[in-house]
Amino acid sequence: MTDLQAPYHAHIYYDAEERAAAAALRHDFGRDPGILFVGQMTDAGVGPHPIAQYEVHFLARSIADVTAAIEATGLRALIHPLTDDDLADHTVLAHWIGEPVKLDVTVLDPPGVNQGVPRFGVSDF
Repeated sequence: MTDLQAPYHAHIYYDAEERAAAAALRHDFGRDPGILFVGQMTDAGVGPHPIAQYEVHFLARSIADVTAAIEATGLRALIHPLTDDDLADHTVLAHWIGEPVKLDVTVLDPPGVNQGVPRFGVSDF
């Protein structure tokens, strides 16, 4: 059984032609009480993400709503839990919407050492 309070992230990917749709979705997520945090749009690769993206943080109870909102836009996204295994979170535990993006997994924390929150200075869970 899934813990409905478990933390999750979604990485919303976009290119120049999709930027307006990504911005509109970001705006909608910012008004959604089920979303805990909406990150800035980064128009270049950052971390393991080689192309433009932004992330949203939410709890497992909102997975269906977040997934439906992303699917309605036609944008690509990676949805994953936030556990103590950063590599698994972005690979075997992840769910892709649309065409997957080849991530640079070499920059992810090793299993058992997920520094995601301290590394980015954001605590929302």
